[in-house]
Amino acid sequence: MIAVTGATGNIGRTLVELLAGAGEEVVAVSRRPRPAGPTDGVRWAQADMGTAAGLRPALEGARALFLLLGGELNSRGEHPATLLDMATRAGVERIVLVSSQVSATRPDAPSHARLREFESAVRASGRDVTILRPGAFASNAFAWAETVRAERTVFAPFGDVALPVVDPADIAAVAAAALREDAHAGRVYELTGPEPITPRRQAEVISHALGEEVTFVELSREDAHAAMTQFMPEQVATGTLDVLGVPLPAEQKVSPDVETVLHRPAGSFGTWVARNLPAFR
Repeated sequence: MIAVTGATGNIGRTLVELLAGAGEEVVAVSRRPRPAGPTDGVRWAQADMGTAAGLRPALEGARALFLLLGGELNSRGEHPATLLDMATRAGVERIVLVSSQVSATRPDAPSHARLREFESAVRASGRDVTILRPGAFASNAFAWAETVRAERTVFAPFGDVALPVVDPADIAAVAAAALREDAHAGRVYELTGPEPITPRRQAEVISHALGEEVTFVELSREDAHAAMTQFMPEQVATGTLDVLGVPLPAEQKVSPDVETVLHRPAGSFGTWVARNLPAFR
């Protein structure tokens, strides 16, 4: 059995489908109730993912664990080593952790300290471990969906700074391979899209897909920070804007790892938009 945390999110939903479609027995773990839809081969577990006691019932019998930090897991709660010790005692033999490219490129960034703690904990767990370090997500464009629908406008900072945004479906596909195949143990994969793309160009891609003009309005860093701190901690907003505004060369580089693992090119931002176009209509 494979346990998938964050099972209702952008990566987790696709990962659950991929694993179940491959014939794996899956326990889908989330703090939200089970979504509607087919559940063949999938057992849903609603759990408090911030504590070992809350997670343990969902992990009993699981041989592999997909670990995605979010909500309770990303809070300053129970120590990562405590959660990982619980997982190993529950029988987990393989762990795939979603970390971040920034954990390596900016090792002193306070915004990613919790991810670095989890990287250290999974390495010390004695299990077969694969660490995924994605760059910026294509799905961050969902933040523009409301204004695109209402005003046909994208508001974003740093309009001409390009990053190779990665499709969360590719992250899920790499995770599925790492969870099911022995060859990925001990590996660290940096996951990016196939080419750097600016926010201004992303707005053009959305415009083309809709067949209607979408205007791009560039926000100041200050305005973007004020908006982001409405839904994320201040230090996370600051760290995110540092990457978006002044990316390091390593953060703009296209990684071959998606193609290496999946034996196909990484999906483009346009492919992601086409699949999620209803959100912008």
